[in-house]
Amino acid sequence: MPFKRYVEIGRVALVNYGKDYGKLVVIVDVVDQNRALVDAPDMVRSQMNFKRLTLTDIKIDINRVPKKKTLIDAMEKADVKNKWENSSWGRKLIVQKRRALLNDFDRFKLMLAKIKRAGIIRQELAKLKKETTA
Repeated sequence: MPFKRYVEIGRVALVNYGKDYGKLVVIVDVVDQNRALVDAPDMVRSQMNFKRLTLTDIKIDINRVPKKKTLIDAMEKADVKNKWENSSWGRKLIVQKRRALLNDFDRFKLMLAKIKRAGIIRQELAKLKKETTA
């Protein structure tokens, strides 16, 4: 299977380290073999090391070093946020953030719900087994 996620202008990346951890950014220019100029609607354009970026499958069509307004329009046109939230990777990160916000009582209620669900599944499975043997 060939490699598909290349460092290129317009590639959407996820920041995996630092103060912008968890943000989606767009590569707007490649500075050298170790750094890129990245930008996002809610951050200041800055250089970032490639080690701090995880490339995604999403790519938008932009020119090199676009204005902020042009970048935002291109991101909305490409529907980057919706594509990310519908990807399995994005959904997994959303679930992780939601679980991290749970307090002790919420975790307890979740545990009880899981136990109740397992009991219902066990009962239905026993009914099906009884029907097939009878």
